[in-house]
Amino acid sequence: MREMTKGANVGLADLCDDAGSVIASLSWSSATGDGDADVSVLLLDGHGKVRSDSDFFYYNNPAAADGSVQLLGKTPTEGGSEDRISLDLTAVPADVERIVVAASRYGGARFGELDDLRMTVADRTGDVLLGFSIADAGVESAFIFGELYRRGTEWKYRAIGQGYETGLAGLATDFGIDVDDEGENEGPDDGMNASEDAAAGRAVEPPAAQAVPAPAEAAQPPVAQEPAPVPRQPVREGASPVSGAGGGTETGSTESGARSTDPAAAPPKRARGPRTAKKKVTLPAVVKKSLAENDAWNAARLFPAPTLKSDKEREVRATSVLLSVMAQVPEFGRRLTAVFGAPAGRMETFTEVSLPHGDTPKRPDGVIRVERAGKLWTALVETKTNGNLLRSEQVQNYMDIAARRGYETVITLSNDVALEGSPLVDVKTDGRRKHKVALRHLSWAEVAHQAHMLIRHEGVGNATHAWLLQELLHYLQHENSGCHGFQNMGPSWVPVRNGIDTETLSQGDARAVEVVESWERLIRQVCLRLGGELGRKTLPVQRAQRGTTPQSRRAALADRLCEEGRLTAGLRVEDSPGVITIVADLRTGKLRTSVEIPAPEGAYPLTSAKRLMRQLADAPADLHVETLLDGRSGPRGTLERLRPEPGDMLPADGSRITGFRLSLFKGMGLSRGNAESGFIRSVDDAVDRFHAHVIAHLPAADRRTALRSQDGAQAAPGPAVAADAPVPA
Repeated sequence: MREMTKGANVGLADLCDDAGSVIASLSWSSATGDGDADVSVLLLDGHGKVRSDSDFFYYNNPAAADGSVQLLGKTPTEGGSEDRISLDLTAVPADVERIVVAASRYGGARFGELDDLRMTVADRTGDVLLGFSIADAGVESAFIFGELYRRGTEWKYRAIGQGYETGLAGLATDFGIDVDDEGENEGPDDGMNASEDAAAGRAVEPPAAQAVPAPAEAAQPPVAQEPAPVPRQPVREGASPVSGAGGGTETGSTESGARSTDPAAAPPKRARGPRTAKKKVTLPAVVKKSLAENDAWNAARLFPAPTLKSDKEREVRATSVLLSVMAQVPEFGRRLTAVFGAPAGRMETFTEVSLPHGDTPKRPDGVIRVERAGKLWTALVETKTNGNLLRSEQVQNYMDIAARRGYETVITLSNDVALEGSPLVDVKTDGRRKHKVALRHLSWAEVAHQAHMLIRHEGVGNATHAWLLQELLHYLQHENSGCHGFQNMGPSWVPVRNGIDTETLSQGDARAVEVVESWERLIRQVCLRLGGELGRKTLPVQRAQRGTTPQSRRAALADRLCEEGRLTAGLRVEDSPGVITIVADLRTGKLRTSVEIPAPEGAYPLTSAKRLMRQLADAPADLHVETLLDGRSGPRGTLERLRPEPGDMLPADGSRITGFRLSLFKGMGLSRGNAESGFIRSVDDAVDRFHAHVIAHLPAADRRTALRSQDGAQAAPGPAVAADAPVPA
């Protein structure tokens, strides 16, 4: 790996034989584990300006139609998160000379509050080619981490590290994106009613439509179409959306390395043009009434599952169902394969293909081939369902076959969830081979999450595609499919639980580490499921000291489990007022879900208490409310007791109130599986109940979200916050 310094550049061809497709990653961490930022990518012409609004990629415009850019989303890391971007350099239009990779913070947050700011660029196999760390971040709320630029037929990388105190507004202005300041202080709809929104080409979202998934059993092919989100500038520093692009001078170009802090330096604004967008389809929020005479009638399904009996049959059926839908729904197939380095092109999929390997041919469960510009990208797929584990020998055979035949990737697909530093299978690679093969893992939970995001929140190309994805989801959720995601806490769960109960479990016990890993897999799956239902980024919060490895962090957590008998995790849901904490106390058999919310600045203590009671008017009576003081806990009680007398929440000695902790308790399942009495099911139910009945009634985090409300992806602060609709418990 080439370590870069600020201002240095290097040709990608000098670092890799095949640099046509790369993965750029931006990462950061924080002491609390919940620091966050949003990535963005800009395509610039020879004048250093975007050609149009469509050259600006961010959370509401995550992918280019030609596949050259695709934001792959966040993945948790030790103490923070990493945002990955797929860049197919062979697909970048000829008049684009630079690709700028940036990130921005919101709500007054600054990059100086984050640690370990870093950008890496990896090849299609995942091998990191170069890295660039930023150590001088301070008051900046937007940062350009680096850029890829053309030199003749070659692509090069330049480490930039340029910050903007004016936030994303200043950064966008430098590259020819106009920022419209009108409506900065307007209401949730920016002064436009629903009919005006529709005329402007923006999505009009009914209250709570985005967050309530329809029952899979009653879903029908959708017929309604909604306008797609229109790419607009997501300015969070008090500025309003983009109104145009292109033209202008090169003031503020990243070539100069100067910091842009003067809003007056922005080029003159151009007239607002008409906005149009290709319509996309999402499933109706309210399912039409069934025409069946009674509930005993089963709807006809494209992918029936009740007849599946053996594990082999489940694997064959699941592979065929998934690969066929990937080939027929381009948005879905591209989303699953882009992270593996696949180009955007014509996709074909195959099952049970016989490939020569020594004396006995091997049959991978599936093959994915993508063709672009006469070149083929190929991945072999090995599938497991139910609790079946991947076998190292089998995967090793496919890695060897892929290397000899020039295939790019081997994809393993199972109910297990991959963890950093804990590989699911051990394989050996022959370093003498010039051709490298990537080994990547995909969980069935991730497959369901991506399908859910497309048909419930982001939309697909037409009604048939939405229906196909819904049929896929129904199949994956069927009890006979074997594709339910992580469902077993492992063989160490019962011995560890019994050891804690009898106080015979000692620190350093390897079984405790296995339980901690299973707990981490479960929490990641909870984040996938909840994020898919809400349509918002949901990530686990992992607090770790700088320099710790995943293995050492898990070992420390295992020692704490042996000593305290508790498993603890945090979930960060985008725009929620705080981190949701989950504590599983194996001694008492109780699950505690909680959130800490700060007290309003400048408010009288009694006013804060009364306001909290009003916000929790519909919360469960058994909700525990605890007053937080400077460095200690204050009065506490159930909501049922505190509602009549909010003053009981105030400390008798007049200490300053810093916030409140809200908690719900639930009995913990004992078995290691996902049955009704299982531990995994109890964690799912606890998180669902807490979010639906507590978090959904609290005000969202203080963020400027005018753009998201206009695009139908996120409600802005106002009387009704649709994005906070409850999740079915």
